[in-house]
Amino acid sequence: MLGPMARTLVVKATAGADAPERCAQAFTVAAAAAASGVEVSLWLTGESTWFALPGRAEEFDLPHSAPLAELLHVVLTTGTVTACTQCAARREIGPDDVLPGVRIAGAAVFVEEAMADGAQALVY
Repeated sequence: MLGPMARTLVVKATAGADAPERCAQAFTVAAAAAASGVEVSLWLTGESTWFALPGRAEEFDLPHSAPLAELLHVVLTTGTVTACTQCAARREIGPDDVLPGVRIAGAAVFVEEAMADGAQALVY
């Protein structure tokens, strides 16, 4: 395990069940970084926004991939998980609908996080 790091990793997941390998890769990288002591901010956009809802990550299945619910739990426990404001609105998802610890925020917050000193942003 790595010790605490000064850098922040901002991961934007843009796919859900529509592109399962890309989706799982985003969650896997975010959880691996979080478990290694890296400060992680995971953004759920597009179809991945559905995973902000209770029970949705448990429904995701991809052979030879860690369970998405477990990966999400790691990030929720140690980092930040955000559902995109517009993506959530298009799916009629509000703040009272999401898992505890998930916030809803927009592009300005994403840009602020991605442009912060020491931040590295990855988009899947």
